[in-house]
Amino acid sequence: MSSNTFGKIFRLTTWGESHGPAVGAIVDGCPAGIALSEEKIQIQMDRRRVGQSDITSPRGEPDKAEIMSGVFKGKTTGTPIMIMVHNKDSRSGSYENIKTSFRPGHADYTYTTKYGFYDYRGGGRASARETASRVAGGAVAKELLSSMGIDVFAHTVAISDIHAKTFDRTQIEKNDIRCADPVIAEKMKQRILDIMNEGDSLGGIIDVVALGVPAGLGEPIYGKLDAELAAGLMSINAVKGVEIGAGFTVAKMLGSKNNDSMYIKDGKPAFASNNSGGIDGGISNGNDIVARIAVKPTSSIAKQQNTINTKFEEIAIQVEGRHDPCICPRAVPVAEAMMCLVLADHVLRNRTSKI
Repeated sequence: MSSNTFGKIFRLTTWGESHGPAVGAIVDGCPAGIALSEEKIQIQMDRRRVGQSDITSPRGEPDKAEIMSGVFKGKTTGTPIMIMVHNKDSRSGSYENIKTSFRPGHADYTYTTKYGFYDYRGGGRASARETASRVAGGAVAKELLSSMGIDVFAHTVAISDIHAKTFDRTQIEKNDIRCADPVIAEKMKQRILDIMNEGDSLGGIIDVVALGVPAGLGEPIYGKLDAELAAGLMSINAVKGVEIGAGFTVAKMLGSKNNDSMYIKDGKPAFASNNSGGIDGGISNGNDIVARIAVKPTSSIAKQQNTINTKFEEIAIQVEGRHDPCICPRAVPVAEAMMCLVLADHVLRNRTSKI
């Protein structure tokens, strides 16, 4: 049994493979009356698509989003919203010479073990190409949240051992790294270019933030907001770690320092800090929702690597094709999409919590 649907009420189902005719998303459970257009979705698709700069894959995909259903006269109708994105520039021939080889760091071996059959062209369903569908669905969720005053954004805070030192949100979309520190962004880019020229790849860290989230979202015990947010972010290709709030730093803190003291500001509850990441007991507390993800280096690299083939013979391979030397810049909108999908689902679920 496969799992290609995310969410309980606001549900996203993604479909398609890297080198198939198209990929897409079906959003079910979106309320009627939300303003939505292909242009709005395309803004997010353009942020994720390939070919944006000299540090992204040169695969020539326009990623044009087409709304096939669920929208009439610029507004959602309450029926399933289907969004299709045609694959225009897949080159399957690059994978013929390694179709019986298990690429290190990829899902080739595990998918073959589980299903007994595997689409080796670009990774098939396991390819990061699938995230185009998430961004399309996340764009719908973003419009729902925006109508409620909830603002979600993400930014790269580290590439390898190079960390951002300042934060200016207006700079995020002004550099190729999507880093809020423009000076450090240039150093990050140069490191990526240097590693790319060596035929290798780099990982990094992305922060995801939601502003204006009301208190009360989350479904304890097994539908906690932080648990489902972690699951959503962890499901992104190449993500190997998730932190909420202070994350692993809490292991070194005293309770007196970790606890977020409360006070009254303008007649409303407020917090002196945000080590909890805006979530207590699995429920949003009205503070900013803050999460952080660790993104591994791109698995497809030009260097020769040792592996095995389908006959369980030890071999050496060199992966061809067009790949990002660092996933982080294009993963930023994907992380935003998953945060939006989780929050949209919990906004709707919360309507059943009390009369």
